[in-house]
Amino acid sequence: MLPPYRYHFRFPQFKILPLVLASLACASVQAQSLVELHAAARGYDAAYQSAKAQFDATLAKADQARAAILPTAGLGVSASRTSQEVLPGPERYYNAQSATLSASQPLYRPANWAGYAQGMKQITLAQAQLHAADQDLIVRISQAYFDVLASQDSLEFVKSQKTAVSEQLAQAKRNFEVGTSTITDSREAQARYDLVVAQELAAENDLRVKSLALDLLVGQTKVAPKPLKTPVDLSLVEPPDVEHWVALAREKNPLVQQADVALEVARLETRKANAAHLPTLDLTGSYSAVNNTGSSSSTLADSRINVANIGLNLNVPLFAGYSIQNRVKETLALEEKARADLEAAQRGVVQGVRTAFLGVQSGLGQVKALEAAAISSQSALDANKLGYQVGVRINIDVLNAQSQVFDTKAKLSKARYDVLVGGLKLRQASGTLNEEDLQTINRQLAP
Repeated sequence: MLPPYRYHFRFPQFKILPLVLASLACASVQAQSLVELHAAARGYDAAYQSAKAQFDATLAKADQARAAILPTAGLGVSASRTSQEVLPGPERYYNAQSATLSASQPLYRPANWAGYAQGMKQITLAQAQLHAADQDLIVRISQAYFDVLASQDSLEFVKSQKTAVSEQLAQAKRNFEVGTSTITDSREAQARYDLVVAQELAAENDLRVKSLALDLLVGQTKVAPKPLKTPVDLSLVEPPDVEHWVALAREKNPLVQQADVALEVARLETRKANAAHLPTLDLTGSYSAVNNTGSSSSTLADSRINVANIGLNLNVPLFAGYSIQNRVKETLALEEKARADLEAAQRGVVQGVRTAFLGVQSGLGQVKALEAAAISSQSALDANKLGYQVGVRINIDVLNAQSQVFDTKAKLSKARYDVLVGGLKLRQASGTLNEEDLQTINRQLAP
């Protein structure tokens, strides 16, 4: 449910505003679901757009590596005019035009093939990076969505508490006037009322901040998220075996996949460095045509020269000042680094999965405990109110019981949202998070 001040932003109190325009304004602020806001965020969020552009760039870079194993061809054209004067003879000159078409095809270049294999690995890396960005966006939009709902609920509870404390203050004042209570009750109620007013201001500001964060994420203004249906259905983690989720993470987590690809690329880099010791063989061919015209000397006539050439170019490295050996040492060290990075990524992911799993399990337990606490605190409040009326409880007992009721309700609301987001984070850690998981939560939202 939206707090009253948000309605004030959307429905200005213009007395001359026609009823039809008011109805259109109501339609323009219709609440949006989590799936709708996620779709908006995919087209607006700068971090996701950056990852998508990086994905396209990596694909293009991978295609560049293919060029090293494909043939190359070139065409060269030139024209010149030559003037020659030999005294005391006459001046002579001639024009020359030439065109050369050349081509080359690598036949044996191990380094080029290793580079091509690296390019293909880059495609897998780009896919893992984009998948990670997509999962991160799902978690960020869900977190922002439920942060707004939690702030709305908190403000609702504070307003309800303010109303209850106000009633208690009025009752304490009446009792003091008729002499059935002391001034202490009124002052205690007034102090609690002032405190709740301060809490209301803080809750309103928190809601504005959380709403701005959600607006910025989706590129819209005054976003109104749909609340959860009641009663809230929080399903258990399936399967309830943490080792199952750990196994999924080792295989599908994008961070592990990126580290694994980085290790493969490092191995290929070592192969490329070792290939510098090996000979290379290329098939080459060219065709040239040269025209000589415009001579003023009788000894030179117009001529055309055509030259065709085809052959093999063998290059055998002999000595490069130990640069190749040192390059191999460098790549071996980088390969070891990539292997250590992969191990670190796997350990970090396993820890993240276990933490997320325990967080969801603990959150479900907290929800059940807080549901019981909400019932108990309400019963305690009713008992304190009755005790106050018959004189066995004082005003501060009722005020404390009221605070306990609304504080428990706020914690229960927040715990439910945390469980929903925690389930998404668990799937993100295991590498299985996708849009279908959003659809599952979306079905729990109020229509």
